[in-house]
Amino acid sequence: MNLSRESKTIDIPGVQKAALLLIALNVETAAEVFKHLDAAEIEMISTEISKVKNIPSHTVGEVLEEFYGMVTAREYVLEGGIEYAQAVLEKSFGISRAVEIITKVKNLTTLRGFDVLKKADSSQLISFLSKEHPQTVALILSHLHPDQTAAALKELADPLRTEIVFRIATLGKISPQTLKQIEKVVDDMAGFSMSQSLGKIGGTKSIASILNRTSVSLSKEILAGLEQKDADVAGEIKRLMFLFDDIVNIQDKDIQKILREVDRKDLALSLKIADEKLKQKIFANMSERASDLLKEELQYMGMVKLKEVEGAQAKIIDLVKALEESGEIALNMRGGADEVYV
Repeated sequence: MNLSRESKTIDIPGVQKAALLLIALNVETAAEVFKHLDAAEIEMISTEISKVKNIPSHTVGEVLEEFYGMVTAREYVLEGGIEYAQAVLEKSFGISRAVEIITKVKNLTTLRGFDVLKKADSSQLISFLSKEHPQTVALILSHLHPDQTAAALKELADPLRTEIVFRIATLGKISPQTLKQIEKVVDDMAGFSMSQSLGKIGGTKSIASILNRTSVSLSKEILAGLEQKDADVAGEIKRLMFLFDDIVNIQDKDIQKILREVDRKDLALSLKIADEKLKQKIFANMSERASDLLKEELQYMGMVKLKEVEGAQAKIIDLVKALEESGEIALNMRGGADEVYV
């Protein structure tokens, strides 16, 4: 990190600001701060600290000033809420500076609010969200880790579960009215306010990742409900629930069954941009002659459209899913005890 004299702290990423702040503190204080961070956060900040050089004193001063302003604002928020905090800050820092500080505090408290939600177990989460509108529940669940969302879905009964899954799969731009409702939910749960724009979230890829972590029986039940509601959405989720790169995790005997059914041209195209580990997995499950021919075809394959490669991969994914549904192969993508094959 090498900042010029003209650099403004507004342009510095948060992790770099954290690094500058810790450098400005004494070693003992910085060590105490580290005690409250997780391993990933410590690694990121330590990496940035190691990159720091030629930082002008005014930049460090701006970071310290920003930190002081946000700590002060946070104390006022806890004392009397966002409006009270902004009113006090306006008297101390002026209107424009107060608005800037409050905006940053709101963004941070949004993250803190979801952190609280992420620590709740599935029964607590569903109990808390049970009275909310399905769109609100879908929006919140789409922001959680897929494992937590999958566990929460198990707590729900149909038709509500199907309705929420459908809404996660089809989430797009969020209306201001919905944002206000989410703000209220997060505020009730975590004691903070939420107002930042959430943009485009959720989608079929999100729900596919969630369903991959549920049992086969539950995912089939959910997908069956979705098919009745919207066959196209259900079909897209089915295809996304198994990614092409996931083939590397399939047992050798099942890889060989797949290869017997795959079109040779599709196989070569699909491996054009595949990971080397996956290629080796495929080669190892072919005869030496077939493997050599495939390697040669890949070596001399010219430029091809990405769309063609993705199309070939989609065909193989559909084949894999068909073989799994017929019981001929086992994917074991969900990791549950009742789904482990020995």
